[in-house]
Amino acid sequence: MSEPAWRRRTRGEHRWPALLAVAVAVALQLGLPDQMTPAPRWLLPALEALLLVVLLVADPLRMDRDSRRLRVLGIGLASLVGLATAVSVVGLVVGLVDGRFGDDAPALLATGAAIWLTNVIAFALLYWEFDRGGPADRAAGVAEHPDFLFAQMQTPEVADPDWEPVFVDYLYVSFTNSTAFSPTDTLPLSRWAKGAMLVQALVSLVTVALVVARAVNVLG
Repeated sequence: MSEPAWRRRTRGEHRWPALLAVAVAVALQLGLPDQMTPAPRWLLPALEALLLVVLLVADPLRMDRDSRRLRVLGIGLASLVGLATAVSVVGLVVGLVDGRFGDDAPALLATGAAIWLTNVIAFALLYWEFDRGGPADRAAGVAEHPDFLFAQMQTPEVADPDWEPVFVDYLYVSFTNSTAFSPTDTLPLSRWAKGAMLVQALVSLVTVALVVARAVNVLG
């Protein structure tokens, strides 16, 4: 029986799904209130958009090039999205404590939803960029031991022999961790993966709990 695709060299995946997710995150960040973003409010979104364009131009096809520069740019982009999310979460908590939202429950719910979704995208990028060394290393089959154990890895007999994790799979992991506050069908194996999922679940829990509690109080 031949090795599954995730353990052998493959053509690599396309970068555009991840870049599309970053574009969504940038749009969400631009729609947040001023107190939820660092000043000047356009700085982080502009840097994210710049890195997005550079990556799209430098590597528009499949991600199978072992390039340190592209790797650094990709991690930098993911880090910027994560930083912007962290600033927004802190701004949300401070705003709720200071009563900046007043009695505007719809605005509060919309802001909370935008921050929650940006958090999902930020951690999806993190998982995608670091699992088994990142997309290029996964395509080359460099790392033997995965950081995330997907269901298709545990039961290869029910999966397509050409299956391997791509960005959408990591987005699913991030979404389910933010809604269930725990792993669902994909298990974190390495310590960094467990720590990242712990932080994501905590951020999601705080965001949902504070926003819902305040909105219920306003509507009640």
